[in-house]
Amino acid sequence: MGAGHGHRLHFHGHSVVHRAPAHLKILLLLGFVLTVVATPREWYPVFGGYLALLLGVVLLARVPLTYLLPRMVVEVPFLLFAALMPFVAEGPRVALPLGGWEVSVSESGLMAAWGLAVKGTLGVLASLTLAATTEPTDVLRGLQRLRLPDLLVQIMGFMIRYLDVVTSDLGRMLTAMRSRGVDPRSPRHWPALARTLGALFVRSYERGERVHLAMLSRGYDGRLPGDAR
Repeated sequence: MGAGHGHRLHFHGHSVVHRAPAHLKILLLLGFVLTVVATPREWYPVFGGYLALLLGVVLLARVPLTYLLPRMVVEVPFLLFAALMPFVAEGPRVALPLGGWEVSVSESGLMAAWGLAVKGTLGVLASLTLAATTEPTDVLRGLQRLRLPDLLVQIMGFMIRYLDVVTSDLGRMLTAMRSRGVDPRSPRHWPALARTLGALFVRSYERGERVHLAMLSRGYDGRLPGDAR
């Protein structure tokens, strides 16, 4: 059940950002995100400064933007939600030029969409920068140094360790489905996909039970070997 431990976001390097203590980077990320969230939406130049600061850190870390940008696809659902807000929100309306047409949108919804998009983008970019410059094991050790509860750190550690195992299981199951003429992307075959995902959940739950029993048989008492505070 061992596998690669989910380092897909990490970009190997030896920059000063890579070498910085993980707990310090986590604190800086938390402070940056809280500052961005607390910044009023109308302070447009300040958000430009935040972006310049982030790009400076990325350049200092020597992480290519071509490595980070494709991974920002994770925020697409939030951007889609933000794009809908001007059309569904209430309040004073303004005319917005759109492809040669003028579309009436909510002024408050437009501002809310801007705030959600810019703050979400900055937060995602900052988080990806941390992930690209810090090994997952270092992140866990940093969280331990910050006195995060042991149980939460252990859960995150097992999540990182077994993420590739579960993903590989899913890949094999999808390959088996396609070999039997089932297309997981087709709505007609979504019931079969749902049953497959249900089977994967049961299999993963049972694996977790076996791992827990194996840990107990080896004297697990709530702390993993090598835990140090």
